[in-house]
Amino acid sequence: MLTRRKILTLFSTKYASRQFNEVSKLSQVPSYPYSEIHKTLNPFRVFLLCAWSSTQASKFPEYEMPSVTWGVIQGRKEKLVSRVIVFDFLRGLGIVPDELQDLELPSTVEVMRERVEFLQKLGITIDDINDYPLMLGCSVRKNMIPVLGYLEKIGISRSKLGGFIKSYPQVLHASVIVELVPVVKFLRGLDVEREDIGYVLQKYPELLGFKLEGTMSTSVAYLVSIGVNPRDIGPMVTQMLEKRAYLLGYDLEETIKPNVDCLISFGIGKESLPSVIAQYPQILGLPLKAKLSSQQYFFSLKLKIDPEGFAQVVEKMPQVVSLHQNVIMKPVEFLLGRAIALHDVASMVVKCPQLVALRVELMKNSFYFLKTEMGRPLKELVEFPEYFTYSLESRIKPRYQRLKSKGIRCSLNWMLNCSDQRFEERLQGNYIETESTGPTFLMGGKLNLPGNAILSDEEEESDDEVLYRRTVSL
Repeated sequence: MLTRRKILTLFSTKYASRQFNEVSKLSQVPSYPYSEIHKTLNPFRVFLLCAWSSTQASKFPEYEMPSVTWGVIQGRKEKLVSRVIVFDFLRGLGIVPDELQDLELPSTVEVMRERVEFLQKLGITIDDINDYPLMLGCSVRKNMIPVLGYLEKIGISRSKLGGFIKSYPQVLHASVIVELVPVVKFLRGLDVEREDIGYVLQKYPELLGFKLEGTMSTSVAYLVSIGVNPRDIGPMVTQMLEKRAYLLGYDLEETIKPNVDCLISFGIGKESLPSVIAQYPQILGLPLKAKLSSQQYFFSLKLKIDPEGFAQVVEKMPQVVSLHQNVIMKPVEFLLGRAIALHDVASMVVKCPQLVALRVELMKNSFYFLKTEMGRPLKELVEFPEYFTYSLESRIKPRYQRLKSKGIRCSLNWMLNCSDQRFEERLQGNYIETESTGPTFLMGGKLNLPGNAILSDEEEESDDEVLYRRTVSL
């Protein structure tokens, strides 16, 4: 006579064994989903199956699973104990684990040691980890290796991966497929060349954290709506944002739109906005109203340039909003010291704002050559102030010698405002063609702005970041 307990035990064992066999058969069918298997079992059957399978673990050691008791009661206790052990290990390395309290961490010291050593092989120091301890929550195999492999694939060399992680450790948490790949594709769509992607991201790694459906796409869409060519935005990111690629990170409603409206309110024509932004994209993120007000007042006070003339200056060289006023005055004082009237100097600056960013030493050499060698009157400088922007050694002197040898006398504009090929064609002709003006003007090479010429966004900053050693191409 079997007791009730023995009957129940026998029944549950045989019943669970049969259910396990049924599940095993179903699971061997490739097209049979596990969700359907679960539907064939009621909760009581599942309970019996789990209870039985836990007693059979020794028969299938390669698939040994933790028991229900381990996961609910013992697991919680063991988790607390293992966390204390792991934290003691980190403290022994000099890592402060306070910020890791709420983070899911490995349960063994061995796994945590693997993460720390992997980061150290990249050049990440204990101090770097303390700056961002959350990187220890990233799995070497699931997070670090996939992310680093992708960064290397898009052009960041292996030797620079450690520096990249130091600059933007948050990238270790990112999903390559969901977060990183779409950003790279977005940059490529802006005409950032494939070989430049790594360069851009190293200069501004936070780009990888921008959301396409937010800041980046809306900012680009707005710039396009006011006339900026989409293909101009890529070069902005690649060439002009060497220190701060803020363009795609500017807040549309709080920064970009107000600054565009500010430019219009100061007289910059809507048709000139694309050119202004393409020349100086940082202008979208400056405290622009204060800077424009200050510079407009300065130009009016010192140079007698009215608001309309100031607007023309900004349209031609928007970097002027960030130039130090004492830097602006040096070329102005040089011209005034050569007996050029103030109203003529003002006219020269409006025609060619690049004058206010030139080095006085270079202006002296060019002026001396104009007066002593070429014998030209000051009137010609007033009519063509761009003369100072051309290289004395590589353009002015050689062309003057060619003209002199042929006995040709022409204006400075005709002599300088053309390419070398065009100049040769002019010399071969028996006539002097009409001088070109307006939109066909070609600036004579690149204009280097002095490193101390720019106003920093924060007066306390020591490096003049905005236009430090930057070239202006018009």
